[in-house]
Amino acid sequence: MEWSKVLSRINWQLILTLSICFIGEVPSFATSPARIDWFTVRDVEGQSLDLKGSRWKVVCFLGAECPLARLYGQRLSQLSGEFAPQGVRVIGINSNPQDSAADVRNYMRDLEISFPIVKDEDQSLARRLGATRTPEVIVLDAAGMVRYQGRIDDQYEPGISRGKPTQHNLRDAIEALVSGEQVPIARTITVGCLITFIEPAAKMQARDESLTFTRDIAPILNQHCVECHRPGEIGPFALTDYDEVVGWGEMMLEVIEQKRMPPWHAAPEYGKFIGARHMPPEDLKTLAAWVSQGMPEGDPKDLPPLPKWTAGWQMSTPPDEQFTMRQQPFQVPAEGIVDYQYFVVDPGWKEDRWIHAAQVVPGNPSVVHHSIVFVRKPDGTRSNGIGWLGGYVPGQRAVELPPSYARLVPAGSKLVFQMHYTPNGHKTEDTTKVGIWTIDEKDVTHEVTTRVALNHHFEIPPGAKEHKVGLQMRQFTSGSLLLGATPHMHLRGKSFRLEARRENGLETLLSVPEYDFNWQHLYGFTSPIPLDDISALEMEVTFDNSAGNPTNPDPNQFVTWGDQTWQEMAVAFFDVALPCDQPRIVVRHESDEPAESQQQRQERIDKLTNEFLSDMDSDGDGLVLYDEVPESFRIFGFKQMDHDHDRRIERSEIEKEAQRRL
Repeated sequence: MEWSKVLSRINWQLILTLSICFIGEVPSFATSPARIDWFTVRDVEGQSLDLKGSRWKVVCFLGAECPLARLYGQRLSQLSGEFAPQGVRVIGINSNPQDSAADVRNYMRDLEISFPIVKDEDQSLARRLGATRTPEVIVLDAAGMVRYQGRIDDQYEPGISRGKPTQHNLRDAIEALVSGEQVPIARTITVGCLITFIEPAAKMQARDESLTFTRDIAPILNQHCVECHRPGEIGPFALTDYDEVVGWGEMMLEVIEQKRMPPWHAAPEYGKFIGARHMPPEDLKTLAAWVSQGMPEGDPKDLPPLPKWTAGWQMSTPPDEQFTMRQQPFQVPAEGIVDYQYFVVDPGWKEDRWIHAAQVVPGNPSVVHHSIVFVRKPDGTRSNGIGWLGGYVPGQRAVELPPSYARLVPAGSKLVFQMHYTPNGHKTEDTTKVGIWTIDEKDVTHEVTTRVALNHHFEIPPGAKEHKVGLQMRQFTSGSLLLGATPHMHLRGKSFRLEARRENGLETLLSVPEYDFNWQHLYGFTSPIPLDDISALEMEVTFDNSAGNPTNPDPNQFVTWGDQTWQEMAVAFFDVALPCDQPRIVVRHESDEPAESQQQRQERIDKLTNEFLSDMDSDGDGLVLYDEVPESFRIFGFKQMDHDHDRRIERSEIEKEAQRRL
């Protein structure tokens, strides 16, 4: 890309940003008429556009595979039907070189689009109207003057899905125009997928072909992108062939430069992790240079073969057993927020299972934000950890435990599927399943459990930009090894830091400076960390409840612990391996805290106990019953505190837990 074009883009973005910061909206400005003979334009079905009686044209630029264009498809159809009687006509335009007419027709069928869509083969309509992204809308009057240009509303942005829009920009513009009033905000910043414009043939012939797709770019994409961006996987589009890649050239650069892709959020200066995703600067430089050169294809003989990926199950063999979350699919609505769903499955196990690997496979990856499968052990069974079996989040590969490592699942246990769905713009359904791989007990040297550190005694004030909450885990069994960590917060989660306290001070094991609720990684250490010389794992979670957090459901609310995404959690999961041939002895360390009197310690225990009862004892009878706590606490913490397994937590049990934590 020429530097003049780069500077022009930067200057324009800077002007818009400063306008928003100091004025509160993007200023409107006069535009030249778009002189387009709409009566000669034909839609993807070959039909001339019927625009008789239309006073206003709402032109929507749409991409068949752009996630935001898919989310907004049905909403545009609703607006089209609502305002058609008032002389408003909605026209879709697809200017993406990677989308064929068949792709557009499939898009219309899948999303039940009621308005016509034009395939802008030469991209002339996009150039004349100044469109740059999908979905971008432009409202024209009868004279072809642009009266509004920008986004549809503010509900969806890349990586952001609000429960409902707070600004209805397109609707406000249409309602103002049909009422004969001034459009309140004539221009807004469009978010979504960049349209890659193809250079004219004359320029294409004169371009520099020192870099080619087949020789230089395909190997980079195969290494960093194709794992997810291939047919049948979670990426919204494939990056496996030249014609498709060309259409996403500019967009690829943007998401990589903004560090949205490849998805990985651990700071590189701390720790080494299994499956870490980083695109080296030299690869990004090569990709940017290729795009600036016009994206030449090169010699097909130079094209490397695609990596060998396992479809469906990711282990070398099929699972020994598999279970679906329920027989009937769960119906996912077209939009809105879906409460966490829990499904209990009885696998019918009459004998113990030693599980070496588990993989959760979503039935419909486009709507499954994440899924976790827990083990609910029979009442009275020794509880060692929280019963984690396996999980799925977009982009995370199934992890096989080291050889001779396995999880023990007692006979009679049940499986609990925790499902979090994010609607994708049209009604659909899902049936998620889990597969397990077992090994014989005689081959097991280490039992793997998942422990949890949590703090539910917090209240985030309205508008707080950096509200910090501390977590801690102490008392590790002799010979234990830390295999990995998974931080968990919700939409206000900002950062996470994990430190190990040793005799000589604190060591940072993991730092996640920009936590993203959409990508909840298991950070597995390449070398397990011995816990014998660690007196405590200490964590700091930071929440952003300010208006500057684009994912914040409501910055004006006090926020406390809860299952739902508009509430919050401060949780960290830890996979720990325990040697089977050693007695379970807890390693004791000298306290790192200043000495305190017995009375001071008891006061702290009483404080924690009273706080817990205040949070969890809804009827005030001094007992915390299994059925009166949030589902998340039932899974994460109830059995750890219910020492006598009677499905209720008494004050004495709370005090014991407080003593353990202190």
